[in-house]
Amino acid sequence: MSGDELGSSPLPQGWKCYMSPQGRRYYVNTLTNETTWERPSSTPGTPKSPLSQKNSVPAVNGYHTTGSPIHQLDQPHVSLRKGSSDQQSPGSISPTRKQNKETTITINCVTFPLPMTMPEQQLLKPNEWSYCDYFWADKKDPQGNASVSGFEVLLQKQLKGKQMQKEMAEFIRERIKIEEEYAKNLSKLSQIPLAAQEEGTLGEAWAQLKKSLADEAEVHLKFSSKLQSEVEKPLLTFRDNFKKDMKKFDHHISDLRKQLANRYAAVEKARKALAERQKDLEMKTQQLEIKLSNKTEEDIKKARRKSTQAGDDLMRCVDLYNQAQSKWFEEMVTTSLELERLEVERIEMIRQHLCQYTTLRHETDMFNQSTVEPVDQLLQKVDPAKDREQWVTEHNTGEIRPIDLEI
Repeated sequence: MSGDELGSSPLPQGWKCYMSPQGRRYYVNTLTNETTWERPSSTPGTPKSPLSQKNSVPAVNGYHTTGSPIHQLDQPHVSLRKGSSDQQSPGSISPTRKQNKETTITINCVTFPLPMTMPEQQLLKPNEWSYCDYFWADKKDPQGNASVSGFEVLLQKQLKGKQMQKEMAEFIRERIKIEEEYAKNLSKLSQIPLAAQEEGTLGEAWAQLKKSLADEAEVHLKFSSKLQSEVEKPLLTFRDNFKKDMKKFDHHISDLRKQLANRYAAVEKARKALAERQKDLEMKTQQLEIKLSNKTEEDIKKARRKSTQAGDDLMRCVDLYNQAQSKWFEEMVTTSLELERLEVERIEMIRQHLCQYTTLRHETDMFNQSTVEPVDQLLQKVDPAKDREQWVTEHNTGEIRPIDLEI
């Protein structure tokens, strides 16, 4: 298109002349974004012939969009999302499909800016790898059969975390069983009367060693009991309402996505209606210009009013769509941050209770050591000479030795 003012007389202030891809001139008021096929007079007024979508010129309701649309996701660091009521210019809602293809892309009813049409978006929480910054788009499931929403990915992460927490509790339960069985076997072993007749200082050490097994069994029973109350139970009972809460989040966001899909369908329907009205208006305008029809100026005005109404309808549908997307955006941010907080809380809770496990384990080792300390002390006192003296004293049969037989 050419920006030169074509024609013998100068255009009114603010107006410029452009050439459509079909080689037809149209005029744009750079102050108001108004467009018209007819050359404006010295006094700018309401355009008589709004541009048609057929000419590939972004126009709706007689307005021309000269810049990229200001999409509500463009500046999340200023506001979570700008409401559609803030957008007064029709040019900011990308009314025609062609402009949407040039500046935005809609995937599963969610509109995103094309990377080459806008500056890089600033993250809501830079350098934090926050959930609220990285799960806006949908993705294929592992089998590639269907799309999974970014929020569903976050929910699956939460559910997997809950499952991992449950499996950790099951692991601790197995550890408790081992401790209980070990304690039972130690206690049973300590009561077996093997080598019970050992005497002396060695016998005392042996008896203490057997007693230490009973003491150690008690230590392990206490360890298993504390594992159950201080580690396993908290892991099992943490967030009893977890699944209910996750289902609530899921239903809330899913409902907003459904509403967004319905609003987008309404936009597409209105867009199609506008294209049809503009096509009808252009056809009647061309027929009038080349004298192929006896249509009066009133017929043109009627077609223009219908086109304008279709443009208004499209703007209203786009506004409702943007409101729905704004609500979904805000709830996505809020809910994803809540899921992020819950995940941090879960990890911290598990870390604390695993630390408690290691603490109890160290205590058990210390108590076990205390059960064998008396054994060590008695083993240090084992004296074979003393044992022999005691045994001989108790069991000697006489100290007079035999002598040789005389003849």
